[in-house]
Order: sequence, then structure tokens, then C-alpha cells
Amino acid sequence: MMKNNEPAPADFRWPNGGKLALSIVVNVEEGAEKRVDEGDRGPEPVDELKAVPRKPIRVYSNESNYEYGINRGAPRVLKILDKAGVNATWTVCGQALEKAPWLADAIMKRGDEPADHGHKWAFTAFMEKDAEAAFIEKSASSIEKTCGRRPAGWLSRYLYSANTRGLLKDAGYLYHMDDYSDDFPYWDEVEMTNGSKEPIVILPYAIDSNDMKFWIDPSFMPDMWLDYAKRTFNWLYNEAQEEGARMMSLGLHLRIIGRPGRIEVFQQFLEHVRNHSDVWVATREQIAEHFAANVPARK
Repeated sequence: MMKNNEPAPADFRWPNGGKLALSIVVNVEEGAEKRVDEGDRGPEPVDELKAVPRKPIRVYSNESNYEYGINRGAPRVLKILDKAGVNATWTVCGQALEKAPWLADAIMKRGDEPADHGHKWAFTAFMEKDAEAAFIEKSASSIEKTCGRRPAGWLSRYLYSANTRGLLKDAGYLYHMDDYSDDFPYWDEVEMTNGSKEPIVILPYAIDSNDMKFWIDPSFMPDMWLDYAKRTFNWLYNEAQEEGARMMSLGLHLRIIGRPGRIEVFQQFLEHVRNHSDVWVATREQIAEHFAANVPARK
């Protein structure tokens, strides 16, 4: 059994009886970015200016940009989620919540899911297997302390290694989301440390609808993002009715969508979704659990 990307079964339905599931993913990296005062070899690039210091110095102004995500972005995102009455998955860096325990409390009080985004917001793809396993455990343990539970899912910082999925399965993770190959979950077979092979749920993510567009292209405007998000939703919604179940991922960042000139379009997107009663807005853990319960892994 390898990468079983198959269409949803004809009779597959999400829990509300509909055919489209929406996953809102809020990335929490603020407080876990690279900083020389925390032992990193260099600072993060200055996000929206794309500036990279040539010397390993502290960039105090960019540190404050990340702080803005926690101080102002997070409360705005929480307020909009509360107003819409929907749940989200927060892909959190363990260290970020250690620095902002109030946010961990808010996530859990909402009944939302804390998924694992690493302890530091760091690349794991170049780590040796044992080092990567230790990094995963450090992050999971940190999230357990701040949120009161271990994470069920994992999102890397862009890259993952040939060992990642096996290590995640070994550590008890339900799903992995470093994948962009589909609009519906699927099973992958991974090799465990004991040599056996086991299935893990893959929940494809999406970059094209991600709010990082605001970084990549300075001319990208909020209305453009809203239009693209709506078009993505509309197409998947219609396709789901005609061809079979789908899921949509919408990725957000506190320091990006949380800015006052952008946050309104997130609210407007959720208002658009609300006009469709047969859409299941769920955490990724809920989506993975429902998929696994209704689409058995092939042997």
C-alpha cells in the first residue's frame, strides 16, 4: 500500500451529510522564529521587505513584527472565529505557546485543535533521524504542557525528510499534512523504526490559497485574496456535489492576516461559507478521524 490517492467513495459523506469539508489552519510561528539571542546562526529574513541581514545580528524591528502577530493578530482571528462559530486547527510551534500561554488557553477553550509545527519554527529535513525524532518529541511534549494534550497532526517548516512520516507514526500521530497532491485525504504506508510498515493519514494542505501571498507579492491586495479564496471554495463545493467529496484548506498566519488592512477579508470569507449550510467546517483531526473511520487503509 503506497500513496493510495483514490477518489472518495461514491457514498462518502462528511458528518453533516455534505460533501465539502473546510479546514481553517492558523499557523502560530511567532515567538519561535530564528533569533541569534536564542542560539540561531542568524535572524529570520524581514518578512515583507524580503531583507536578509548579512551579519548574524538581532533584528529588533522584525522581532516586533512577530510580536504583533501575538499581540494583535491572534485576538482578531479569535474574535472572527468566535463570531462565525467555527473551529480551526492551529499549527503551533511549541516555543510560541510557551511564550504566549494565554493563546494556548484560548485555543483549548474554543475546542480547537493544536497541531504540531515543530518546537522552533525550524527545518527538520536536514536533521539526522535521531535528531528529528528528538525534535518531534520536544515539540509534542511542549504542546502537551501548554495545551493539556499531545498533538495528532504535523506540519513541517516547508520541508520534511524521508524519515518524517515513520517517526510521526512511531510517536502516535494520526496524520501528516506536508502534502499538496489532492483535495481529499488518502493513506500512505510508512516504515516504522522496527521495520514494519503501517498506514498514516495524509491530509493535503494548500499553498495557493494561503495568506503568504501577501509576503510574496507586495502588490497582492486583500480583495484579490478574498476573490481567490471564494473561487477555490465555490469550485470545490460544486465539484463535490457533482463528482464526490472534497476538502478545502485555508492557511493563515497571525502576523499576516491579522493586520488591520487584511483581517476583514477573512471575516468576509467565512460569511460566504455560512451561506452554504451543507459544508462541514472542522479541525483537521476531526477530518482525519472521519476519513480513517470510513475509508479503511488497503492492505
